[in-house]
Parts: sequence; structure tokens; C-alpha cells
Amino acid sequence: MADAKPLLIPKFGQTVEEAKIVKWHKKEGDKITQGEVVFEIETDKAVLESESFIDGTLLKIVVKEGATAPVQTPAAFVGAKGDTIPKITAPAPAAPKSEAPAAAPVKAAVAAPSAGAPVVAAPVAVATAPVSAAPRRLTASPRAKKLAKDKVIAIDGIGGSGPNGRILEADVVAYLAAQNYKAIRISPSAKNLAKNEMLNILSIAGTGVKGKIGVEDVKNAVLEKPQVMNKMRQIIAQRLTQSFTTTPHFYVAVEVDMTDLLAYRAELKAAGAKYTVTDFIMEAVILSLKEHDVVNSSTDGSSVSWHSKVQLGLAVSVENGLVVPVIRNSEDLSMEELHDAAAELAKKARDGKLTPDEMQGGTFTISNMGMMNVNDFNAIINPGEAAILAVSSTVQKPAVVDGEIKVRSIMNIRASVDHRIVDGATGAEFVNAIKSKLEDIELWKRLT
Repeated sequence: MADAKPLLIPKFGQTVEEAKIVKWHKKEGDKITQGEVVFEIETDKAVLESESFIDGTLLKIVVKEGATAPVQTPAAFVGAKGDTIPKITAPAPAAPKSEAPAAAPVKAAVAAPSAGAPVVAAPVAVATAPVSAAPRRLTASPRAKKLAKDKVIAIDGIGGSGPNGRILEADVVAYLAAQNYKAIRISPSAKNLAKNEMLNILSIAGTGVKGKIGVEDVKNAVLEKPQVMNKMRQIIAQRLTQSFTTTPHFYVAVEVDMTDLLAYRAELKAAGAKYTVTDFIMEAVILSLKEHDVVNSSTDGSSVSWHSKVQLGLAVSVENGLVVPVIRNSEDLSMEELHDAAAELAKKARDGKLTPDEMQGGTFTISNMGMMNVNDFNAIINPGEAAILAVSSTVQKPAVVDGEIKVRSIMNIRASVDHRIVDGATGAEFVNAIKSKLEDIELWKRLT
């Protein structure tokens, strides 16, 4: 008889400390092979698949679906039947909550509009308010609880007349009378559904004859129940608030005449080249950042860190939120290599295959909503960066060219800039540098 081998929760990313098991692909007693996906975990970045590194039988699942545990600890044990399994206390699945948990030190994504608002991956500590005294624990007698459950009402809104505020059956009876409970008209099926969904029928408005509550009314109430945000959305909410309330943003916008570049891109496409408009925007940003290195810096409010390399983030919309994969050392890449890197990371993002390390360490982010028929928008700076570029749709507009009014393809770009380290004049020079490069066809002929 041998000892069973632990199947560990993997550490996806240098700063990931814990993960939640969201799905098991195998059950106890199933055979598993090396390289086979056994379970899925959720970090503060994404949902990722975890493969087995050993062959054998899944003898015991330690971390159940819905439970969170530290990385590099056993999620299960694998071996042969009869192998010894160590005794480990399993973490309990998280109880449903009506509110997102209090802010804590996190790393993850900041907002981005669809293919767009900024999503970040740099670690940041989110300050929490001082902890106040714990609220009074609600107590109720068993008979009071049973009556409230039978009447399908919430007991927490009832005042208790018992010792230490304990809610008694008489309190529930008095509460029902005060709420004119007898006047409520509800179908039996609607009442059963409300009971199963743990709703309070006193809060449901009936749309039937004389206000009778029907099944559809209850279904609508179910849809309106507070839902706990997934971890990614919680992090986005925390990071957006932290960024927007601690970083003094200012905005600089210019219009870019894309007419000639679009025509040149069409020529390249006809010749078999695969460049996208985003590729040209990324390259123009990279070149401009090398000219204005203060925009490729970061600050903690008392010191400034200059980044010698451009770690370019590109906001990508995914099913459960927004992520910003980072193209490493982007200034060292050719246009073709830049295109391939962006395409690969975007595909991994949409397939849910990005690792946390691929979403952190950015020094500048592009949030492109050009494909979404957007005329203009402001992006929120990712913490740890000095600016972000919002790219809007290209539209045909009248413009003055050589003294004549002509129809041109115009794109609006707007930089959101951290005023603590970048002055207004520098911000204006930066966006105009991007503009001049996008409008310089000779530059693109040299680069492509």
C-alpha cells in the first residue's frame, strides 16, 4: 500500500495566492491521465483549466466546487485503490452573499468599454474602511422562523420583543397583521415558486386582477434578486474606483485623418498582408512613447518610475468581464510580430486561456472601441500607468484639405493622462505625435 499523490491547485501567476474551484471535470473513482483537464479554477484574473500531471484514480476530492483554497495545496488525491489518503480539512464552499466582499489588496483588471474600457493587471492595495462594531446577531424562535417561512416573508425586518431582541412567533403574527397580509392575493404556484426562491412576497407587486401575484410576477422578482458579482467584476469595480478617485485625470483629444492610411492598408491587404488598423495604432503609440518617455512612467504619489521598455496593454472584452493582455517589450517587435502577438493574446483572452502573468506589468494601455460605432469616450487610467489611449470609430466627415472641403475618414483619439506626472503640454504633444505618425504614409511604407 502506498501514499496517494496530491493533485495541487496550480499557481497561475506570481502574485496569485488563492483560487476557487469552479468546476470538476472528474468525480471520485474516475481514471485520470497526465495532461487531462481535471478541474477549473477562478483567480482574480480569469477562469483557467488545470491539467493532471500524474496518472491514476481520483481517490478523493478535497476542495469541492465553490470552495476557495491557497495555491499549491491539494485539491484532490490520486493513486491506486487502497492507497493511503492523508487527513486534510477541506475548505467549505463560500456561502451566497447579497453584497460583494470588502475591498482587499488585489491585482487584476480595470475597466474597459467592451473591446474597450481599461482593464488592468498591475497589483495594487485597495484601502479598506476601519471595521465598525459587528451588527447585532438576528435571533428568532423556531416557531417564529417556521411561521415566516410558511408565509414566505423575510424575518429580518421584524422587531423582536423577546430577550435580547429575540423574534417570537407573536412578533411575526403582529407583523403580518400590520402589513395587511390577509389582503395579499397570490396563486398557489406563484407562492411555491417564491418560497423555493426564498423571496419575500410582501415585496412583490402583483400584475393580475386586483393585484394578484402570479408566476410571472415571481419570475420577474427572481430576475431582480441581487447576484454576487464574479470575482473578475468585483476586481474591475474595485480597480476602477481606486483609479478614478486617486488619480487626477485630464483628457486630450485630437482628430486623425485616416483616409490615406486606410487606402494604404487596403493595398497591403490586396497584396496578402494581414495588418489591422489596430496594428498601426499600436505601432504609432509605441513610437510616440519612446519620444515622450514620461508618459511611459508611473508614480506612487511621491516618486516616479521610468520604464525603459514599452509593455503595451490591449483591452479585450471577454464573456465575464474585461481583460488587458500585455505585449512584452513591444518596441522590439516588427509590425508583423506585433500583429501576431496581439492576435495570439486576444484569442487566448476570448478562449479564457490567458494566465495572470500575461495580464500584468503593463506600462500603457490602448482601449479601442473603433468597431463599436463610438464617436468619443474617456477611458480610465490603469493603476500603475500614467496614461491610456481611447480610440473611437472612423467616420466620414467633411474636412478642409488644401483650402477645399472634402470628405475624409476621421478617427477621434483621446488620451486620459495622470496629471501628477504629465503636464498638459506634454499630453498634447503625445497625442499629436500619434496623430502625425498615423497620417505619415511614408513612415508606414518603411515599416511594412
